[in-house]
Parts: sequence; C-alpha cells; structure tokens
Amino acid sequence: MSLAGALVLAMLLDAALGEPRWIWSRLPHPAVLMGRAVGWLEARLNQGGARHAKGVVAVMLLAGGAVALGLILGVFGWPVEVIAAAVLLAQRSLVDHVRAVADGLRLSLGEGKRAVAMIVGRDTRDMQGPDVARAAIESAAENLSDGVIAPAFWFLVAGLPGLLLYKGVNTADSMVGYRTERFAEFGWAAARLDDLLNVIPARLTALLLMVTHHGLGAWANVAREARQHRSPNAGWPEAAMARALDVALSGPRSYDGSVQDFAWVHGFGRKEIGAAEIEAACAALWRAWAAALAGVAAIAVLAGL
Repeated sequence: MSLAGALVLAMLLDAALGEPRWIWSRLPHPAVLMGRAVGWLEARLNQGGARHAKGVVAVMLLAGGAVALGLILGVFGWPVEVIAAAVLLAQRSLVDHVRAVADGLRLSLGEGKRAVAMIVGRDTRDMQGPDVARAAIESAAENLSDGVIAPAFWFLVAGLPGLLLYKGVNTADSMVGYRTERFAEFGWAAARLDDLLNVIPARLTALLLMVTHHGLGAWANVAREARQHRSPNAGWPEAAMARALDVALSGPRSYDGSVQDFAWVHGFGRKEIGAAEIEAACAALWRAWAAALAGVAAIAVLAGL
C-alpha cells in the first residue's frame, strides 16, 4: 500500500475514534512518552556550560531515536503504520477540545475559562467571553497545522519515520522552545527545527482553510498579516481562520501576569464573539480536514495507476 493510501486510512480512523479513553487510561500515549524523553534529556543536559551545543545534541538524539523507531515499526507492514499514524494525528481530539470550550462558555464564563485553560498557555483569570472565544479559535487554527496537517504532510513525505521525527521535534519545542532564562539556549535547536518543519504545513493549512471558505481572493492579506505574527508559521493558519470566520484574532493577552500587546489579526473582523463562533471554527476544522483527505485520496489513486 502506498503512503497516501495508508494516510487516508489513518485519517479516517483518527476521525472516527479520536483518542479512546479506555486505551489511554491504561497505556501511556505516545505523546506522553515523547514528553518523558524530552524531559529526561533536558534534566541531564540543560545544565552547566555550552547549553546551546547540548540542545543541538538533545535534538539530534531525539530525532535519531524517532526515525529509528519509525523504521522498526515499518517492518511490521502497513497495518501498524496506519494505526501508529492514526494515533499521532489529532483531528478528532482537537475538535473535541475546542468544542468543549463552546459548551463550557454556554454554561458560564467560569466553565468556558476552565475549558480553554486546557488548550492554551495564556492567563485565563481575567478573560471575558470574547477573550475565551478568541483563545479557543486561535488554538484551533494553530493546532490544525501542528496536530493534523503537519503530521500528515511528513507521513506522506517520509512515512512513519518522518511523522515520528516531526512529532518528537514538535513536542520538544512545546516543552523547551521558550525564550526564558532556563530554555533560551538549550531550546534554541528544537525551536528552530520545529520552525523549519512547519514552513510548508502552516501555509498548506492556510490554503485549505481559505479554499474551503471564501477562496483565495484574500491570500495577499492573509500573507501580509501572517508575516506580522510573532511566530514565523502560526500566523498563517490563524490569519486564514480569522478571514474564514470574519473574526478578529490575536490582540492583547496576558502571560504569567504580564500583558502582551500583540497586533490584531484581521482587526476589522468581529470582536464580540462567543460560543457560536467557536462552533464555526470546529466546522472549519472539519472542512479543511475533508479537503486534505480528498487531496491525499487523489494522490493515492494516482500512485496506484
């Protein structure tokens, strides 16, 4: 079976089952194991001098281990590849987590803040309803790229080794890729490699969101706003989602008690938003996923000719 054919099955399996609690309540999820590996390397290497070089070594060890594991699992054939890829894709779980914010917000502001705190790193204490909705929608857009399109892209390019390499690096970036005193040097390699691996997927995600909504007429505007974003990649899906829903995203928010005055993305969009717009973002996630699935299926058909 071609990689595209295996990816079609994996995407469908992930969409149907998501992350069954009865499995992952008994077994550690692969993402958890990756996190433990990153934590083990960080605890042993992120000390003393030459932390920049040690960070490079850590990423090389993590990447090498991920590729080796992918090659080993690939020996067992396409059924194992399909199951492993489905586990490492996150479409269904992403939609479930984002929709939980809409459900919580309908109950009360406090429930909405508790739900959104599960998927974002910013401060939630002083959030109002529109702030909660923006945070949920931004997370939806960014994680569509990081958790669905990028893993699928790297599986299509390099099979299970490529997918595991991406997930390992992305996990490392989420844990140590911060410009803090502790991680600024050690996490540099993970952050830069993650940026590189997401260059194409982030822009592909934006393309999928735009094609499945209003077309590419506003592509120049999306590209301009994406380049103004603090992240070289996250701005692309965020700007495209903002246009797709006609809402304003980003803007001021608080991290660790300090307000960050970020620029608005699609600042002319609606700012008084709530649960309905979060639900619209969930629908956008499925539309983009369906377009991606159709594209992969077309590649699978062509590969079989």
